[in-house]
Amino acid sequence: MVATDRVFLEGMVFYGYHGVHVEERRLGQRFVVDLVVSCDLRPAGQSDRVEETVSYSDLYRIAREVVEGPPRDLIEVVAEHIAGEVLQRLPLVEDVQVTVRKPGAPIRGSVLDAVGVSIRRVRAASETGGPPRSAQDTR
Repeated sequence: MVATDRVFLEGMVFYGYHGVHVEERRLGQRFVVDLVVSCDLRPAGQSDRVEETVSYSDLYRIAREVVEGPPRDLIEVVAEHIAGEVLQRLPLVEDVQVTVRKPGAPIRGSVLDAVGVSIRRVRAASETGGPPRSAQDTR
């Protein structure tokens, strides 16, 4: 069962060089990232020990490393890499939701605040020692 407790970071702004257009790769642009991770916060809530929770700093650092890292054509890839790194490096995280937005995306004739993607990835049951999750549980 996935924990209902959440740790979140909203509105992290980074500068990166992702995109399919030459101008995006050459000039770069701002990316706004939100992360929500599910984990059992009860142990930390009872012990007041930082070792028993997920560090905001670690989540921020992972998002920054990916967004400011090697250029990718698609922000779907950026989101996927953030999610993968969170699950790989932070064993207390049971699932992660990543939203990556491009404010003021270059769409000819458009007026919009942002475009983006939002994905959710769940740690495999084999990694948690629990029963396999159904397809519905991984949405």
